Amino acid sequence: MSKSVFTHRLWMPSSYVRRSSLGLIHLVGTGDGDGDPGRGEAGSKPVHLAVYDTYADWETGHTTAHLTQRGHRVRTVGPAAGTPVTTMGGVRIQPDLGIDALRPEDSSLLILTGARSWDMGDDLVPFAAKAREFLDAGVVVAAICGATAGLAREGLLDDRAHTSAAAGYLAATGYAGGGRYVEADAVTDGDLITAGPTEPVAFAREVFARLGVYKPDVLDAWYRLFHDSDASAFPVLTAAARAGDV
Repeated sequence: MSKSVFTHRLWMPSSYVRRSSLGLIHLVGTGDGDGDPGRGEAGSKPVHLAVYDTYADWETGHTTAHLTQRGHRVRTVGPAAGTPVTTMGGVRIQPDLGIDALRPEDSSLLILTGARSWDMGDDLVPFAAKAREFLDAGVVVAAICGATAGLAREGLLDDRAHTSAAAGYLAATGYAGGGRYVEADAVTDGDLITAGPTEPVAFAREVFARLGVYKPDVLDAWYRLFHDSDASAFPVLTAAARAGDV
């Protein structure tokens, strides 16, 4: 069964198109859209990206790159302040702060990326526990790939619609949320966003929609360009940029 687009907002699924060679477009401006007012603007609370050893660096590239272009500040959060981590791609990162120092009231979003470490012991349990703090405080959490298993073990998916790499992957955690699993590229349920490892663009789309980073029509074009290489999306984005609508 192929995954479909699932969201708690009205969303039109993109049709399949043949890939073509397209250049990148840089979108600059103030935030607007159907999310909370001001969250797309520079000066809002920072976005926090969790980093740890074996972190899958490619899974959040679209998300953090375009949030930064839109004026959001991205800060990295590691297991401990002052202790570097090495990503799955071999990139060494010095976190801005440790997980113990992170408070929901100081953040607009916590991003949890996949990593082998999620399935190799309890080292990342503090990150799942922090996700619980964020959700309890009404602050958005976005988890992709192996991070969804960490949330499942924490019990955070038992009563929320969600997705992951596969239903069986989460079932192996022993969680009680199997009935809320959705076969979709990415799922937003309130303040929780989840996605599987093959859907970094859909993951970014849901983050942008939840934070109101782009207007709905611009976001649709963004997704069609970066996910489908849909040439018809490029002029939509160009026109929006020239009109100051992005």
